[in-house]
Amino acid sequence: MRYFVTGTAGFIGFHLAARLLRDGHEVTGFDGMTDYYDVALKRRRHAMLAEWRGFAAHEAMLEEEEKLHAAMEACQPDIIVHLAAQAGVRYSLENPRAYVSANLVGTFNVLEQARLRKVGHLLFASTSSVYGANTELPFAEDHRADHPLTLYAATKKAGEGMAHSYAHLWDLPTTAFRFFTVYGPWGRPDMALFKFTDAVLKDRPLDVYNHGRMERDFTYIDDLVEAIARLATMPPRQPDGSPRQPGESPAAPFRVVNIGNSEPVNLMEFIEAIEEATERKAQRNYLPMQPGDVPRTWADTRALGRLTGFSPATPVRRGVRSFAAWYRDYHGV
Repeated sequence: MRYFVTGTAGFIGFHLAARLLRDGHEVTGFDGMTDYYDVALKRRRHAMLAEWRGFAAHEAMLEEEEKLHAAMEACQPDIIVHLAAQAGVRYSLENPRAYVSANLVGTFNVLEQARLRKVGHLLFASTSSVYGANTELPFAEDHRADHPLTLYAATKKAGEGMAHSYAHLWDLPTTAFRFFTVYGPWGRPDMALFKFTDAVLKDRPLDVYNHGRMERDFTYIDDLVEAIARLATMPPRQPDGSPRQPGESPAAPFRVVNIGNSEPVNLMEFIEAIEEATERKAQRNYLPMQPGDVPRTWADTRALGRLTGFSPATPVRRGVRSFAAWYRDYHGV
């Protein structure tokens, strides 16, 4: 199969592309190499993918429509996995325009290419942040997601809506998956695990928001990639009048699927796992809740299990150990 994956120099895109290449697929990667975080880390990921004969890379922004078109033309994809985005909840308070540009205009350009090429399946990366002010737990795909708390979440929810309209208008099989706090080796420096591990190993205090009274549904990267790889070969079909499952559209070949561990972990327990993996004690700087944050996330993953026969289950302490080992090796600590 020929896959076109946006964001292959990013954390998730890198791991997904590597998995698809190992499975014998051809992968064309597309990445803007923005400086939101260390570009050297992104280039290192792409260099590793370039060792595979079946990988081709294009460096350009999603907003550059002609370059995206040329890359798609060269690939002639069977499946598009759209992972590239301006990420980060807190950064959306500092640079909101970047989210509108990448996550709305960029996603529109990808949708147009998927429509023109009549791909067999379009997969779109959304986020658990779309659940926003919803307090009903665990978060299920058919819960209301109408009150996003950050512009990042709002752009992702808008992306889901745009994708649904294209699925309906152009019979474009589409799956939107909502990620829950993905972590693991080669992770992003702006994520809590990277920042906390870096701080502990450099003997700096950790900023612990809401005084540690937070829980997250942490999802190990290998589990996430396994779920995406399975979903990629299972495009949704046009509704036929049969009972609709949670997350399925009544009007289009479109579905939403949560991908999470379905086991919230307390932030203090997460820090203890980092202390155990690094064999260092953390200094804690307790702070109030950050704007846009929520106290708890928890994924209902029954839809994923029903569709694929797979549910993420990597224990957080094992996943944190794997990340800490990678961090030490990458930084020579």
